[in-house]
Amino acid sequence: MPIRGLLYLALAAFGLVLSGIWGRQMMRARHQVPEDPAQQVGPPTPAHLLVGFVTNFFDTLGIGSFAPTTAIFKLLRIVPDRLIPGTLLVGHAAPILTQAFIYITIIEVEMTTLVLLIAAAVVGSALGANVVSRWPKRRVQLGMGVALLVAASIMFCQAVKVLPQGGNSVGLSGVALAIGLVGNFVLGALMTIGIGAYAPSLVLFGLLGMNLKSVFPVMMGSCAFLMPVSSVQFLRRGSYSPRAALGLTVAGVPAVLIAAYAVGELSVSSVRWLVVAVVVYTAAAMLRSAAREKA
Repeated sequence: MPIRGLLYLALAAFGLVLSGIWGRQMMRARHQVPEDPAQQVGPPTPAHLLVGFVTNFFDTLGIGSFAPTTAIFKLLRIVPDRLIPGTLLVGHAAPILTQAFIYITIIEVEMTTLVLLIAAAVVGSALGANVVSRWPKRRVQLGMGVALLVAASIMFCQAVKVLPQGGNSVGLSGVALAIGLVGNFVLGALMTIGIGAYAPSLVLFGLLGMNLKSVFPVMMGSCAFLMPVSSVQFLRRGSYSPRAALGLTVAGVPAVLIAAYAVGELSVSSVRWLVVAVVVYTAAAMLRSAAREKA
């Protein structure tokens, strides 16, 4: 069986395993009364579903989902700060798996490069999730505040078109591959504190000479494998909001399909500027909340 076929099987297996672990965790917790109401198991609200649809729709078109979701959760107080990283990883996993199937199918990328970069990201996320899932509230606020500022800076550079435009390569080799592996390992770890891999991946692999279209399977494939792995740590510790995560999943998957197959090309420049502004505001709010926690 070719490598692409093995990747499809692995994606399906990771999705099924995550679904099984998440289902068992929710079954065990459904009759429990947690200290934080946000950790109560139940159906998603219309607000949860709306957030899931909008963020995953624009994620498929290239905006990213982690920073906008964090901003909405923070601004509307839908999910407590401490639970946001786990909620992002658990809730966005299924939509990202869907995106990975689509982009690996329709975009050309060198398979050995893809597999190696995915493996590096998974190892990074597994180590990062084991640490972040234990963090107290203030440390999460600090980490996410800094991560959001980094994400906003990169998105600003995208909006003003000063980022590298990439090359013609659909894969990496030699020194470039080694740098890519280290970079994707770091990006995998950073995803566990809520910084999405989309914008940093375009910068990293564009500088290494990859065609920016070929970066999409790398980004989505890496996220699709690392998110189920890192989600397990948050599920086992209950460090997420079940209802909000379910809303991201239930509404996110159809949003991905609509964006990928029904919409086609859509100008997202205005949306990108709005997201930059909201993310900067949210980063400042996170850091301000961390300062209050210390006080």
